[in-house]
Amino acid sequence: MDVIFMGTPEFSVPALQAIAARHRVVAVYTQPPRAAGRGQKPRPSPVHRAAEALGIEVRVPERLRDPQAQADFAALGADVAVVVAYGLILPQAVLDAPRLGCLNIHASILPRWRGAAPIHRAILAGDAETGVAIMQMEAGLDTGPVLAEARTAIGAHDTTASLHDRLSGMGADLIVDVLDRLPLSARPQPDAGVTYAAKIDKAEARIDWTRPAPEIDRQIRGLSPFPGAWCQIGDERVKLLDSRVIDGSGEPGMVLPGFAIACGSGAVQVLLAQRAGKKPMAADDLLRGWALPARLG
Repeated sequence: MDVIFMGTPEFSVPALQAIAARHRVVAVYTQPPRAAGRGQKPRPSPVHRAAEALGIEVRVPERLRDPQAQADFAALGADVAVVVAYGLILPQAVLDAPRLGCLNIHASILPRWRGAAPIHRAILAGDAETGVAIMQMEAGLDTGPVLAEARTAIGAHDTTASLHDRLSGMGADLIVDVLDRLPLSARPQPDAGVTYAAKIDKAEARIDWTRPAPEIDRQIRGLSPFPGAWCQIGDERVKLLDSRVIDGSGEPGMVLPGFAIACGSGAVQVLLAQRAGKKPMAADDLLRGWALPARLG
């Protein structure tokens, strides 16, 4: 089939590569290059770079509400468009242009965790499982009927980074299967069980040691690697990027043997942390030559 691919971050790249191996990708739409790095030079998105490596035409419109942009999209004559974390709202004229419409790869089992941050929210909430859903897109926010889904357990050691990579691969496999079997019947999403995965606010990242250890552990793993749960250690803000719940007790914030911290109930063992201006380091390496205070803020 002739496919338009629309995506931007690293999460989208495996799906593009998998589709391009089996179908004709007539164009890739992605966000325009953004200033990044010390020199603030425009940097193409991961999807942009992957598309160029595959020899596929790349388009980077700032918006799709312009009639000319919509006409250019329709002129591609695609059978279907696949959308994966693209970053722009698709007007109805764009949704209707491909013969089989627009399909979205969403990183949750819909209708749970519609919206911007489904992977983070699933870990933060303590969900036992999550997955990917292939949805027929419509005007509402992730409200369209579902063509297929795949599930995976959320392990006690999963971070947003590890779950992101697993779901990215699952989405790539699932969309290829769906494209091979189109047209498919889709099931409407139920009204019960709808939740919204609001974008992560940096204010959510500071650790409150009075909370129970399981909640703090999920906060650390759910916000890793970005934006990174953090606490005050002396006069320094330190990101905690991986942890485990352990037996232990003490006043909230008290440092226990090793890089273990007492919580409102129980304790967490910090496994990976990042000091300001430095790379993430395993806790044992971080503690060499760096003495922790008796209590963290």
